[in-house]
Amino acid sequence: MKFASVALSALAVSLASPALADHHQAASTETAAPYPMTPQGAADWVAAVEQDLFNYSVQASQVYWINSTYITEDTDALAAMSGAEGTEKSVRYALEAAKYAEVAGLDPVVKRKLDILRNGIVLPAPTTAGAATELNEIATRLNSMYGKGKGTLNGEVINGSDIEAEMGNPERTPAELAEMWESWHDNVGAPMKGDYAQMVAIANDGAKELGFSDVGAMWRSGYDMDPDDFTAMTERLWQETKPLYVALHTYVRSKLNEKYGDEVQPAAGPIRADLLGNMWAQEWGNIYPLVAPEGAGDIGYDLTDLIAEKGYDEKDMVKVGEQFFSSLGFEPLPDTFWTRSMFVKPADREVVCHASAWDIDNKDDIRIKMCIKPNADDFITIHHELGHNYYQRAYKDQTYLHLNGANDGFHEAIGDAVALSITPEYLVQIGMLDKSEVPSADKDIGLLLRQAMDKVAFLPFGLLVDKWRWGVFDGSVTPGQYNSAWVELKREYQGITPPVDRPADAFDAGAKYHIPGNTPYTRYFLARILQFQFYKAACDQAGWKGPLHRCSFYGNEEVGKNLGAMLEMGASKPWPVALEAFTGTQEMSAKPMLDYFAPLMKWLDEQNKGKPAGW
Repeated sequence: MKFASVALSALAVSLASPALADHHQAASTETAAPYPMTPQGAADWVAAVEQDLFNYSVQASQVYWINSTYITEDTDALAAMSGAEGTEKSVRYALEAAKYAEVAGLDPVVKRKLDILRNGIVLPAPTTAGAATELNEIATRLNSMYGKGKGTLNGEVINGSDIEAEMGNPERTPAELAEMWESWHDNVGAPMKGDYAQMVAIANDGAKELGFSDVGAMWRSGYDMDPDDFTAMTERLWQETKPLYVALHTYVRSKLNEKYGDEVQPAAGPIRADLLGNMWAQEWGNIYPLVAPEGAGDIGYDLTDLIAEKGYDEKDMVKVGEQFFSSLGFEPLPDTFWTRSMFVKPADREVVCHASAWDIDNKDDIRIKMCIKPNADDFITIHHELGHNYYQRAYKDQTYLHLNGANDGFHEAIGDAVALSITPEYLVQIGMLDKSEVPSADKDIGLLLRQAMDKVAFLPFGLLVDKWRWGVFDGSVTPGQYNSAWVELKREYQGITPPVDRPADAFDAGAKYHIPGNTPYTRYFLARILQFQFYKAACDQAGWKGPLHRCSFYGNEEVGKNLGAMLEMGASKPWPVALEAFTGTQEMSAKPMLDYFAPLMKWLDEQNKGKPAGW
């Protein structure tokens, strides 16, 4: 199964597992006598389904790995066929699971697995003839369109991996940034619009057959709580953190206004989307040098420069990430990880460069797929992706439907919590930074500002992607409103506006990988909150006494033991139980995040005095 910034496209998979079915093994559930509608019958049916799905998921993962690392018409066709078979089977299992769920006296574990089967499909196809095939052909086509996407820079064609890097280059002019932004959104997003609308219609029909009003309602049902309560929880977490975001937005806007002037970036209102160092303005760390205040903003070192000074190549960077987990007591990565992963973009073929972590055989064949560049962003991303791999391996002994994180935000948060531990002290421990170069306490604002440019800046984007999709799925956002709704949500939540006027027929949402990739996005918002809960719990267990943002739990095997105990649970328990196992509380809270950034918030308030807040 693939996680973390990874396409679940065309699979119509369960969030808890690759909800696919083995066409070679289908006899076990399709030709055998029906299992009786009794508690034992339900248990036997679930066991047969799990075996079926386990067997097929291995083959399907191999197909999708090849398609993502070798994009051709043939691999597209194979992926679409595999996905269509999986979609048909996953929907059939979901419909049957709904029936068994009505049986009285079910074993609680069986009941939980029935709920996973029914609630966890990402793209459900209806049972009408040909619907699954059409749905998967569209989803595969969208994924490949993104993978092949190109923009332009100074009139020259530039691929997706390179254009992302150049959007983060603070030396690019506003005109160059606007060209890259506009060309990427026009070339990649706009052609997808018709296919995307058709895919939504088909998937909604499938969701209705399963008893849901639409696909978005189905997605929200998979969090061990009432969907409305889940929506309320995410809104609560956003409202708790919004003042910190607004303060950051106000400060960054003022610095961009100082640099570019009113004609490029006005002193009030939204920020121009292409000026924030990221194609989607979702993380702003790349422009830190432009907004860092003199003295307080200098953190004393540059991680990208440190990587260059060490002479690390792509695999060396991954080895450093592995070393962190080894220091906590986790077993080294298997040899196959090093021979089967994709670390660099091949020169001879099209691939999906978007970073992802894979578990091919549900046991030990774990891999990452990245087009690594020797920079700070990819160094941190490597730690994130390895977090997925170590989580996957930790729960490998669970039964099939429990081969997942406690919720999808957990999976994203593990690696991010480790990445928070990439502090100056950690860099000293691993020999990347000289002890004499560790920033003194007066540099803490710089350290925190740099972190907030990614962690805090991301929060509203983490919410709005699925808010947009929920509107698309429930029909409140029609195809004719796709782009206007996207632009308005980005303005409302992020305070961001496009650098150029957008035509009515644009499809800017499609220029974000997770939209054509059909990867639910709320997980990333949850992960931003959870990672600070995990991080603080780890620091508390390690006995850290200094400022929270300076903590590194590198080398603490007690933390590793406790973390491993939670990871091994997989999806076998409701997420509040898993959360409590490591943090001591069942409630998701933004307080650790606010505690982490408290010194920065105080400083931002001082810097922002007299400046217009909000947009």
